[in-house]
Amino acid sequence: MAQVQKDQAIYDARPLGAGKMTVLGLQHLFAMFGATVLVPVITGLSVSATLLFAGIGTLLFHLLTKMKVPAFLGSSFAFLGGYAAVTQMGAEKGLSLAQSLPYACIGVFCAGLMYFVLAGLFAAFGAKKVLRFFPPIVTGPIIIAIGLTLSGSAIQNCSQNWWLALVAVLVIILCNVFGKGMIKIVPILLGVLVSYILAACFGQVDFTPVKEAAWVGLPFKMENTAFAVFRNPDWGLVVAAVIAILPISLATMVEHIGDMCAISSTTDINYLGDPGLHRTLMGDGLATMVASLFGAPANTTYGENTGVLNITKVYDPRVIRIAACFAMLLSFCPKFSALIGAMPAATIGGVSLVLYGMISAVGVRNIVENQVDFTHSRNLFIAALILVLAIGIKYGANDAISIGFTSLSGLAVAALVGIVLNAVLPGNDYQFREGAKGNTAVNFGPRRISEKPDNQKKD
Repeated sequence: MAQVQKDQAIYDARPLGAGKMTVLGLQHLFAMFGATVLVPVITGLSVSATLLFAGIGTLLFHLLTKMKVPAFLGSSFAFLGGYAAVTQMGAEKGLSLAQSLPYACIGVFCAGLMYFVLAGLFAAFGAKKVLRFFPPIVTGPIIIAIGLTLSGSAIQNCSQNWWLALVAVLVIILCNVFGKGMIKIVPILLGVLVSYILAACFGQVDFTPVKEAAWVGLPFKMENTAFAVFRNPDWGLVVAAVIAILPISLATMVEHIGDMCAISSTTDINYLGDPGLHRTLMGDGLATMVASLFGAPANTTYGENTGVLNITKVYDPRVIRIAACFAMLLSFCPKFSALIGAMPAATIGGVSLVLYGMISAVGVRNIVENQVDFTHSRNLFIAALILVLAIGIKYGANDAISIGFTSLSGLAVAALVGIVLNAVLPGNDYQFREGAKGNTAVNFGPRRISEKPDNQKKD
């Protein structure tokens, strides 16, 4: 108990004023906004409902993780194929897109339940036994792959106007490297504002949707929620939706573990041990279930916000909760949603370019700091296959591999292959302790919340 209190004291050693926390919260809001609203734009779900339940889901996640983990939950891209498959099945039955989407939401709700099943297994067997399957030779390349697989969307957005994208990148770098005080810890926000204002000055922004949008509006309508299905249900389509979407949860749960490893590596705090993977999984699953009931996309921990943590070095979870409150508040303002929606794609691309690169850099740091030995063939094979599968499948012809009723993303396939290889190849006797280094070590260093030694009594 004394060690945990000591670590927590170190963790709380950087108090922030209300003003700084508010600005930092806005920065996290801008970081997640582009990707979060893109999912409803692609699927036809409500943008306002997406914002509302990204905020609610984030707060639920923080509640279940004992207010310790600085993670923001936004829209998950993993379920796009599931939504498309269900809406196509609905169209074959004569249903419109608006009528089909609630059926997909039921499937996503059931996928959220699977998080609780896996969380129960983790709670039953203990974190140490589970963590043996996720040493740095697995998590490091997975974290690198997360950033690299996201990079394609950043480049695509940047290509809309490279000058605007480069302005955002340069502002972020200059503010973070040469800035002082508050300027140094809000480079993402400043990069967005400078690039956006420059685009507006040169007539690159269409503000017509902003003028036409109302100031106040409800985030969702009941006819667009999962509850609408039960007015006159097609039970065959309900079952088909569950079968089509439920297997996707296997991939998203693996990705969740990778994201939690990235956040732990960024902050130097072992969140996999405390509050524990079982709690983070339940938080993610509950957020997804609640969002899906009200017609919003599935939620997931967001890499963009992990990138912000890495740049600012401010890990206070209260900042994330402020961002969540802003998202909830702004979901009732269609005009603000339109204002953000009018942001040039190149501005979003420039910011994303930095954030996604930071995620990959965290993975590299994870490998270097734990001194993973690449003279061992097993480690080379594991890292090589994770990186090649994740990137190759992502940018291949089909963007995913179809298995039965579902398809798995490159990242999901790579993570599964890496976990299995690490489990079956000799040399996986990993040591999880403070100060551990080397081929079979995982270091939960001095700032990480370590597990209690075996000789200490329970609290």
